[in-house]
Amino acid sequence: MNSDANHRETRELGERVRREVLGDAHVDRSLAQVTEFSRPIQEFVTEYCWGGVWSRENLPRTVRSMINIAMLTALNRSHELAVHVRGAVNNGVTEAEIQEVLLQTAIYAGVPAALESFRVAENVLKEMRDK
Repeated sequence: MNSDANHRETRELGERVRREVLGDAHVDRSLAQVTEFSRPIQEFVTEYCWGGVWSRENLPRTVRSMINIAMLTALNRSHELAVHVRGAVNNGVTEAEIQEVLLQTAIYAGVPAALESFRVAENVLKEMRDK
């Protein structure tokens, strides 16, 4: 199999995993906003992040979700955090587990970052409960 076929297969796997974690509606919205300029980064993320890493079997998706929540808190990336809180719930992470991850990040990444992440996560969880 040639390299282009390998890349295509990994991107297809990545899109499937991305849809399973984040939901069809989110992925459809993201793909609908792709421009010629942003296409390379979307393909890169789909192939390497979702197809290359999220599809690996050595960590369950719940753990991957909790790691993402911690990293996105440490990096203060609120938009992506909201996306991954939804994904974490879809993966079976509980609200109590999300709280624990955020408390842990308060110690290691700083209280201001964790406070912001608590606000973001609480809003997302409320939205999800209200639907």
